[in-house]
Amino acid sequence: MVPKRWARRAVTRNTIKRQVYTVSQEFESSLAHAAHVVRLRSGFDRQHFVSATSDALKAAVRGELQQLFARAAPAPEPLAGGRS
Repeated sequence: MVPKRWARRAVTRNTIKRQVYTVSQEFESSLAHAAHVVRLRSGFDRQHFVSATSDALKAAVRGELQQLFARAAPAPEPLAGGRS
C-alpha cells in the first residue's frame, strides 16, 4: 500500500509497488519468513519526478528500498574458528 500523500498519481504508486516487489525478491533469502511492512521515508513529488515511470523515479525508489531492506536483513554470522 502506497498512500496518496507520498505519490499523488496511481501510476506513480504502482511503479513504487513494483519496485518494492523487485527489491524484496533480491533480499528474500536474507529476510525472515514473515509479512513485512515497507514504509518509505520520502515523498515523490510531480515537480521533481515529472514522469511516473521515469528512470530517475525508479532509481530514487530503488535506492531507498535497498537501504531499508539492508537494515532489515540480519547481519551475517561470524565464521567459526575466527579470531576473538
